[in-house]
Amino acid sequence: MTDAAPPSQFMKAVQDGDVLVVTLDRADKRNALSAAFIEEIVDLFEWIRRSDAVHAVVVRAEGSVFCAGLDLIEHHLEERSATDFMYICRRWHAAFDAIQHCGKPVVGALNGAVVGGGLELASAFHIRVADPTTYFALPEGQRGIFTGGGATVRVARLVGEARMIDMMLTGRVYSGEEAVAVGLCQYLTQGPSLDKALEIARKAAQNPPLSNFAITSGIAHIGNMASGDAYYAEAFIAGITNTQPASKERLAAFMNKTAAKVLND
Repeated sequence: MTDAAPPSQFMKAVQDGDVLVVTLDRADKRNALSAAFIEEIVDLFEWIRRSDAVHAVVVRAEGSVFCAGLDLIEHHLEERSATDFMYICRRWHAAFDAIQHCGKPVVGALNGAVVGGGLELASAFHIRVADPTTYFALPEGQRGIFTGGGATVRVARLVGEARMIDMMLTGRVYSGEEAVAVGLCQYLTQGPSLDKALEIARKAAQNPPLSNFAITSGIAHIGNMASGDAYYAEAFIAGITNTQPASKERLAAFMNKTAAKVLND
């Protein structure tokens, strides 16, 4: 499938070889996530899942803030009922599930504030690259609200339940090497994060698509299973992935000593 990405008011999508670069483009609102923005994320990543042209994705943002989270002004003005907001939360879950389970590696090129719902968005990426301006926070406690976009699952898995509670109760901010150490990001760059994110995405895009699908989606699902079920699922996925034609070709190259060696660069 090679047709163009769906039109979007809040995002730009540009193909760079096998990599699709997605730019959050609502800088005037600090890239805050409105209800319409969330629907566009669902549509775009459903298209990415089906696209044969996209082998990896980089998500970046216009402006000095990656994403300030929920559009609090829209939420306040809408005067939503509890039922209304529960539905909004479920659409956020659908959007971020579409990212995590699109079958393609998704790398975040982060900058500035990655807070509240912005951290929930970033936690759906498979790899997060921070620059010197990047900081992470969950200020929901100070706003009198609660996370609704999956942080209780994804962020808690990254940093642990106790650390997440601390972030929400106190507004604690993480940045720099400390953010890497607690698991909020995997890379910290000295300059802009985009170059490193593209480097990672291009490298991942060289893997067989089935292998990338198994890695980016299979591990998350296995993590939800009891150990006996997880071992079975792992074996099942390995049976399919490790016998694909691309796997046989690469193992033959390894046997013939023509494959690239694993080196500590």
